[in-house]
Amino acid sequence: MKRKRTKNEIIRGIQAVLERHRRFDFRYIPLVGHWVMPDGTFAYRQKGLDRLITGFWRTFLKLFTRPLFWIAYGGVHVHGKKNLKAIGKSGAISVCNHFNYLDTLLVRTALGHFRTFHTMAPWNNKKGFGGHIIRHGGMWPFSKDREATRKLYAEMEQRLKEGKIVNFYAEQVMWTNYQKPRPMKDGAFHYALKYEVPVLPIFCTFKRSKMGHLKRVHIHILPAIYADETLPRAERLKDMRVRAEAEWRDCYEAAYSRPLEYDN
Repeated sequence: MKRKRTKNEIIRGIQAVLERHRRFDFRYIPLVGHWVMPDGTFAYRQKGLDRLITGFWRTFLKLFTRPLFWIAYGGVHVHGKKNLKAIGKSGAISVCNHFNYLDTLLVRTALGHFRTFHTMAPWNNKKGFGGHIIRHGGMWPFSKDREATRKLYAEMEQRLKEGKIVNFYAEQVMWTNYQKPRPMKDGAFHYALKYEVPVLPIFCTFKRSKMGHLKRVHIHILPAIYADETLPRAERLKDMRVRAEAEWRDCYEAAYSRPLEYDN
């Protein structure tokens, strides 16, 4: 009798097929739960009582994260803090590989729970208690609504001027427990150029158990990428993206002691 494949084996099989076809931005995880497209009334900046609630949830997440990571992963280690220190009080756009439902907490752990904000797809703007935490935890959903988009851009510009870090998952979609870096989209680099801030690459590496669960997670803060002002403006974005992808690749190869190769 043929053995039934585990969920992890099914997921890795899907990822292998997509990898062979170079469909790195394909979202194979179905949408679950009810969500709302942000409109012009969406509060990208909390005020009054909501600001106090935001402070509570950020403090709670900061205190809760470390114990959670020890239980779930056997601990999390941060490397490259000198690269975060090197940008000083400057605002920045960070780009992190998207491989886990909790990787936003990993970015917060590495870069600061009170310094980071996180962009996300509109379908992550959930209803209910989960959505409440997301909205008060500094997560910003994109929107098809023009007024909501205008408010998001204004808030992003202001926060970057204040020295905050806005995180993007530049691969666009999550691939669960996928170790290799995937090609980045242009969006994060567009905003870095628009608001004249550096890009801070973040790459997470980890072990996988036989059941496919994460363990021994390492968060690598890599050297910041600055725009090359000697290049024509049209070429600066691509140059920044290529250099950030090279940082990810070098980190992957050093951490796993193998070259980055994709299935054919």
